[in-house]
Amino acid sequence: MPTSYDIPEVLDRREGPYGEVVLRRHGELLQIIANGCFLMDTSDGRSERMLIDAALDALDDRPTPHVLIGGLGVGFSLAHAAANPRWGRITVVEREPAIVDWHRTGPLSALSAEALADPRTNILETDLVGFVNETCATFDVLCLDIDNGPGWTVTEGNGGLYARAGLTSCARVLKPGGVLAVWSAKPSAEFEGSLANAGFQQVRTEEIPVARGVPDVVHLAVRPG
Repeated sequence: MPTSYDIPEVLDRREGPYGEVVLRRHGELLQIIANGCFLMDTSDGRSERMLIDAALDALDDRPTPHVLIGGLGVGFSLAHAAANPRWGRITVVEREPAIVDWHRTGPLSALSAEALADPRTNILETDLVGFVNETCATFDVLCLDIDNGPGWTVTEGNGGLYARAGLTSCARVLKPGGVLAVWSAKPSAEFEGSLANAGFQQVRTEEIPVARGVPDVVHLAVRPG
């Protein structure tokens, strides 16, 4: 017989600049839903942490690198980066004001409060696609986790980020030898080819084992230089 534990509880629902975003509690888990599409929850975080670690492992030994994290989500990637003293600066781009609010003053603050208080951390409330096309800033590492993968985007406008023009913009904001890391809910040989065709080197994919089904992956590539 279903109980209240089995029914997700909506904690907040807002109409954001790109549609509806919802924060739910399901048992002990917090979940983010965008336009009816499940994005992520607080159940694990291994793949989000691996996104950060794999990118740093692929980077050379330059001191105090600056990482740009595309997507705040439930905060696993930010919190993991802030726990590592090697990062010099941590910039997070998040386009949904509601998600930023949930971290600053809402239920997600339990995961990210310490990272947000870290002086290395800077949160930018803007769209990542526009940001990489327009910014003059450069970074040592770019970690992207704004979609369920290159072939499964949250909004149609994100699709161009994974095509040649978008990847060229990603390369432009990376310093020579900088690393691009892209989270995906499944492997994509086609995306590996797109990275290589955009001029990236050392293209490879690392898998995160899961109990059932297709593994999450991190696509990695290095800007020449």
